[in-house]
Formats: sequence, C-alpha cells, structure tokens
Amino acid sequence: MKENNFEDHIRGEKLVLVDFFADGCVPCKMMHPVLVDLKASVGNVATVLKMNIDKNSFYAKKYNIQAIPTLIIFKSGSVIWRKSGIVSSNEIMHQLALHVV
Repeated sequence: MKENNFEDHIRGEKLVLVDFFADGCVPCKMMHPVLVDLKASVGNVATVLKMNIDKNSFYAKKYNIQAIPTLIIFKSGSVIWRKSGIVSSNEIMHQLALHVV
C-alpha cells in the first residue's frame, strides 16, 4: 500500500482495522480467513487493511510492532485499540461496535 493512501485511510472518520503481518508468519496466515469474513461482515462500517511489515518497515517502527500479527483500529488518525496474536472475530467486532458513531 502506498504511504499517502494508508495515511489518508487512517486519518478518515471511518474506522480502519489494520492487520500488521509478515508472509512467513503462521499465526498471521491463521488470521487471514477471520479477516476476510470480518471484512464481508462489517460492510461500510469499517475498512480492513493488511500491512506487510517486511515491505513497510516504516509503519512497523512507527506503530511499535513487536509481535505479529498485530491488529490496530484507527479512527481519525488515532489508535483506538490494538492487540497482538490471534484475535477472534467476535472480539474484533465488539471493538468496532464500541467505536461506531
């Protein structure tokens, strides 16, 4: 993802869930189908993006990604939730629901 495009997404009013991952990461691969289903479920409520930390080390450093997968929810450019490791779809949906206006 291009840097300006990513910044534009996370600065918007719409919730943005970002999955920070790496290609060789087994837990990251396990999260993929969860996020695909989640993306279909949330519709226009939130945008779901994937950020490969090997290809985007700037953002890995900027958001202090020390374990993968790490999921971060942004709203208006601010981090409103983050969690590392395997996260259930229910937990992510709950967090998104808490921040929908």
